[in-house]
Amino acid sequence: MVHTIVTHPGGAHKDDFLAVCVLAAQHGCPVLRRDPTPEEVADPQVALVDIGGSHDPARLNFDHHHFPREHPPTCALSLVLDHLGLYQDALQFCDWLETAEWFDSRGPKKTGEWLGVPRRAISQLNSPIDTTLLRRFAKATRLEPAEPLYQVMKMVGQDLLDYLREARERLDYVAARVQRWSIPCGADVIEALYLPRADAAADEPSSMLGGYIRAKKLDGVIAATIYPDRRGEGFGIGRYEDHPRLDFSRVEGQPDVHFAHKSGFMCKTTASDPARLQELVALAWIR
Repeated sequence: MVHTIVTHPGGAHKDDFLAVCVLAAQHGCPVLRRDPTPEEVADPQVALVDIGGSHDPARLNFDHHHFPREHPPTCALSLVLDHLGLYQDALQFCDWLETAEWFDSRGPKKTGEWLGVPRRAISQLNSPIDTTLLRRFAKATRLEPAEPLYQVMKMVGQDLLDYLREARERLDYVAARVQRWSIPCGADVIEALYLPRADAAADEPSSMLGGYIRAKKLDGVIAATIYPDRRGEGFGIGRYEDHPRLDFSRVEGQPDVHFAHKSGFMCKTTASDPARLQELVALAWIR
């Protein structure tokens, strides 16, 4: 049972803040911002975050600063998530994580180069939310579970854990049901993903298919997604990542299409026959 979380004093960064948030959500124990004692480094009931010169998950030591320069970019949050068996899912589902690893281990200049943006763009993405939470966290020397900042941190950690759990469940749901269609259209072939209607209805079928595409590295391959309409018995059909050759406003006059967005990014149909759904995708294709 973890009774204390210890992290470094002074300036706080997003990675150590989030790592402490996750541990606070799990253990609900006080957070101390100071150097650890040798006894605490050896104590598995004390979690050390971003300090201590040791990465030893068995003793809940999560420091990366002693890693060699050539070590892949990592941060305290990466180590905590890996200990919980969530790191690979976090890399898949949290686009911001790899950037946080680069920023913490390589600094803003190299992170900007890696992202292909000017260094100033890194600070331009900050918000008053980031500034306030990190500044308040940095000023604290001890945080008790009843304090407002601790409660916010606990919510952040719990939401991250819940999101990763739900994202994994959604990916597994889609993987067990999805079909990949190669739809002939003249000289072209349109690659699409089709999620059939199931007894266990999906909450956000369109975004679930998007998550599956990203997880399976099908970006640039899949042009269209077909998914159960949450508001009716038919299906929604959308272009993935605004594919330039699909315009669903072209099917607006079809008798079984009851809605087609004027911008062309999606339509809704009462059709459920796979052959008809494929035909609607082909009708929206710009040759």
